Amino acid sequence: MSRIAESELIINPRGAVYHLDLRPEEIAGTVITVGDPDRVREVSKHFDEIEVKRQHREFISHTGRVGNKRLTVLSSGIGPDNIDIVINELDALVNIDFETREIKKELQSINIIRIGTSGSLQEDIPVDSFVASTHGLGIDNLLNFYRHEHNDQEKELLQSFITHTQIHGQIGQPYITSGAGSLIKHFVKDFHQGITVTCPGFYGPQGRILRLGIRNPELINRLTDFRFGQHRITNFEMETSAIYGLGKLLGHNCLAINAIVANRVKKEFSKDGKAAVENLIRKFIDIFSQNI
Repeated sequence: MSRIAESELIINPRGAVYHLDLRPEEIAGTVITVGDPDRVREVSKHFDEIEVKRQHREFISHTGRVGNKRLTVLSSGIGPDNIDIVINELDALVNIDFETREIKKELQSINIIRIGTSGSLQEDIPVDSFVASTHGLGIDNLLNFYRHEHNDQEKELLQSFITHTQIHGQIGQPYITSGAGSLIKHFVKDFHQGITVTCPGFYGPQGRILRLGIRNPELINRLTDFRFGQHRITNFEMETSAIYGLGKLLGHNCLAINAIVANRVKKEFSKDGKAAVENLIRKFIDIFSQNI
């Protein structure tokens, strides 16, 4: 196998991958990603033991145990560009030999689970409820920088989505990836399920108008109204499609679960988003300890 150059995979003096500042032994087989660095300690306070704490820029990580199960929580920061760093470096930690700089002959899969916040796009999905994403549909373009192929059903869904939303040509080519069935089956009770759309920004890309006009002022309505068979768009945010897309290409099991802090149809915002996230974290820890 060919050696990966120092400029392509940056390893710092302590033998850790550059952005995350983690060594291979410092991550668990299940990694929770959170956008907010402050949310790392809100997750790890539920650990029975914390073994490792690292921080570099916005990337904070705690690795520890819940019962006898090892778990890592890692802050990604906001947006698909940061997810590109996080997923590639997590994969490097388990599937590249840092001594030889070669891809390992035997590849390892890990669980990567996003615990985040999101905006609902359906009237019947209220603030403070939870969504588990069956698919991540990206209008952020990240996956289009990598070699990937859609199956026939995905191609049909995307074509229907493009026709319905009329976003083709202006912002690039949407893509879609399913979440890991092995994980999502544990997040049915008390969770809404559906397609999560990932946007490359918070304001114009999500249809918000402050002082700038936007190209597609009907975006929210078109996302809400979209149907493909039994599929509908439940929510949107800024990370899920990037996690699902890169994770699946690299052979990892990915899931996104979100606390709904805004309902864009009813124009409501949670009165206590922090409590909603805490309830979601507690629910995840309970499910993880029993099933994952």
